[in-house]
Amino acid sequence: MTAVIDDVRTEALFVSDLQRSQQPTAEVIREAVSSMVARLGEARCAELVAQEFGEHPDCAPDRMRWARSAVRLAFA
Repeated sequence: MTAVIDDVRTEALFVSDLQRSQQPTAEVIREAVSSMVARLGEARCAELVAQEFGEHPDCAPDRMRWARSAVRLAFA
């Protein structure tokens, strides 16, 4: 169950406007995740992730790695 929640959070952060270069705090990351899930829903976040991987396969993996790492730290 935790893995599924982490996946949803990661996808929500991935599709948010936050950037790694902003060096967001854990609080900002949690807020962005919550906002995106509330605004788009889990399924739409997943759809947008898939779209980004299709349209930008060169940079999407790096963003996903950052999002996964940031979520792990923010929700530890």
